[in-house]
Amino acid sequence: MNQRAPNIHRPAPRYRGRTVEWLTPPEILAALGPFDLDPCAPAHRPWPTAARHYTIMEDGLLQPWEGRIWLNPPYGSDTWAWLAQLADHGDGIALVFARTETEGFHECGWGRADAMHFFRGRLHFHHLDGQRARGNSGAPSVLIAYGQSNAHRLQDSGLPGKFIELKGEA
Repeated sequence: MNQRAPNIHRPAPRYRGRTVEWLTPPEILAALGPFDLDPCAPAHRPWPTAARHYTIMEDGLLQPWEGRIWLNPPYGSDTWAWLAQLADHGDGIALVFARTETEGFHECGWGRADAMHFFRGRLHFHHLDGQRARGNSGAPSVLIAYGQSNAHRLQDSGLPGKFIELKGEA
């Protein structure tokens, strides 16, 4: 008898969005800014994320980073390359999924950051036209600060969630 068992262990299909470019909610930028550079900014955006922007056409990973960095990197396997570069730079804040169990998070987050802010609830990113996405991000998000001044910004931001100091005094 060849009966198929119910597929109870198969993971649910992953959401496949129509775009890889999602905008940071403006209230987050307002609470944490201003920033000098966004090295992975959308080519077209309804609001600035920093004084200077690199888009996918310039490949921000290959460009010089100066000043205070805002980083909402492409999500996926490349996230950790962006976060490693920010950790090396030492002055900025990144917004990534709170994938706390991953090797990249352990290396670039827990191992190198000055502080983190885990959001309460899931964020709603915005479309390139500025409209808030109807659905949430699908996973929890965290802000990761490199440098004590950025740790202070996180702590004093008033954003909903939990601030965690990792090294130094915030």
